[in-house]
Amino acid sequence: MANGDDRDARFRQWILPHLDAAYNLALWLSREPADADDIVQEASLKAYKGLDRFDGREPRAWFLTIVRNEFYSLFRSRSRARQESLETVAELASPARTPEASAIAQLDREQVWESLGKLPAEFREVLILREFEGFSYREISEMSSIPIGTVMSRLSRARAQLQQDLGKRQTKGEKR
Repeated sequence: MANGDDRDARFRQWILPHLDAAYNLALWLSREPADADDIVQEASLKAYKGLDRFDGREPRAWFLTIVRNEFYSLFRSRSRARQESLETVAELASPARTPEASAIAQLDREQVWESLGKLPAEFREVLILREFEGFSYREISEMSSIPIGTVMSRLSRARAQLQQDLGKRQTKGEKR
């Protein structure tokens, strides 16, 4: 029984603090809240079962690697096309904002969300891990099992594609 109690304590200490980051990564990769829930649930179960083999170093990176792998496992098995979701990632409107500012902020979030959704999964992944989760190139390289140069290249391409798509949207908005 002590072994199970020890595993529970390690899970609470090492994994639970990173559930929000895991959900955010799963949501950005899958673009579907229900899928993100499933991915995090499966990744959490795998992390719990694998705690005996984990050395305790870098639990956030270890757990997010499991989340990432779970995403790819889930979507490798699906052959149907994915429908893009325009769900809001976070409610950014504050009471101090005017209705006009809130409407503009909502439109901007939707445009970024749509543009991120157009990126290939491998580009979106490195962009999210670097810009939203704050991982270093080395950490992303280790998590993704790809060379640092590939991480840097994908990140550069992801930023360029995102900037290009958002620039096109901006130009279209000005012509209206």
